[in-house]
Amino acid sequence: MKKIFTILIILAVIVAIAFFGLRLLGQRQQATLLSDLQTVTASRGGLTSTIGATGMVHAEQTAILTWLTSGNVGDISVQLGDTVEAEQVLAALDPSSISQSIILAQADLINAEKALDDLLSNQSAAAHALQAVLNAQQAVYIAERAMDRFEGDTYKDDLEEARQDVIDRQDELTEAQDNFEPYLDWDPTDDTRQRYEQELIDAQNAYDEAVRFVALLELDEQLAQANLDVATAALNTAQREYERVKDGPNADDVTVLESRIAATQATLDMTQITAPFAGTITEINNKSGDQISPGITALRIDDLSRLEVDVQVTEVDINRIQNGQTVNMTFDAILDNEYHGIVSQVSRVGNLVQGIVQFTVTVEITDADERVRPGMTAAVNIVVEQLDGVLLVPNRAVRLENGDRVVYILEDGQLNSVKITLGASSDTHSEVIDGELQVGDQIVINPPQNLESFGPGFMR
Repeated sequence: MKKIFTILIILAVIVAIAFFGLRLLGQRQQATLLSDLQTVTASRGGLTSTIGATGMVHAEQTAILTWLTSGNVGDISVQLGDTVEAEQVLAALDPSSISQSIILAQADLINAEKALDDLLSNQSAAAHALQAVLNAQQAVYIAERAMDRFEGDTYKDDLEEARQDVIDRQDELTEAQDNFEPYLDWDPTDDTRQRYEQELIDAQNAYDEAVRFVALLELDEQLAQANLDVATAALNTAQREYERVKDGPNADDVTVLESRIAATQATLDMTQITAPFAGTITEINNKSGDQISPGITALRIDDLSRLEVDVQVTEVDINRIQNGQTVNMTFDAILDNEYHGIVSQVSRVGNLVQGIVQFTVTVEITDADERVRPGMTAAVNIVVEQLDGVLLVPNRAVRLENGDRVVYILEDGQLNSVKITLGASSDTHSEVIDGELQVGDQIVINPPQNLESFGPGFMR
């Protein structure tokens, strides 16, 4: 019995030694694990929320300039990298190699420009037209006054009297003819015959004079009426001309000449390459003497004063992006330097790319230097939200447990799981908008994957 009791005591001592040994070992392991934990103090601060994307740099304006006619390249007046102004002539064809129709267009242009200049510069046209109207009115007035005498009773009486005189003279002529008729065959030297013949001659002359007088009266009236008709027609013509020019050059005439000039100039412009806008020559594809035809590329011009980057943003983020938002960007080709810009355009329509709806966002680089070149790839971060004084948590400290987002805090040597609700986020931190996390809590950045290894009592 004593022997059994002794054995039990020995076993109890062994168990006690094992229990306290394991406990001490566990405490040492926990102390070691706790020493490996990294913590930060929960605090409030500023948060910059961004949306990241990549894109390629391009100029705001780019033009590929091509030849529009055939010939041999003559003078190329620019070199690669030259800065040019809008409408500056960059290259031209050799005049001896262009078609005859283009050569003739030069003469047509000169004639059209002279005609337009004459039309626009003739300030006295309206004054001359008005003077013509006044002269025509005076001519009509004179012609009307000349017609007045033919409208009165005096003229009518004179005409009637003259016509009656013709009738009377006709009667006298008939009587003289009848009186002479019996003596027609007599000796011409006979006195009686000669007397009646002379009476016939006098009667004929009197009749002819009466007829001429009536004709003159009627002719005067006809001439006066013709003068009035001519004067009236001239007045109508002068008035129409004055109406045409009184308000300046006729708009239709100007339009016709301007269209003719524009068409002719377009024909002449086919022989040269002109800068459509101010920019930099970034490509030259011809040399003097090259034979070209329509459609062959001559040069490329880019407006490098304004560089942009187009990036693709998914439909999840697009409604957070607005014009004017600030942008930070870096380039693989330019180390240790950050550039800035603003959102200048947000597409209203998305495109399906590999099963994902994406929208194009254009960013204007505001501080580009000579190192930034079209074609470079840019890493773009669009600042969509800027917050101050918010409770922050490191992103790498956040865990997902049973569908909830949590962080672990260290209190009195123990880990405590705290549920949180996140708001805006950046690459490194997120905003805590709800939950049990408090300012000053020690947030564990690297909680262990297997918390059971800490032993009982380590978690609360």
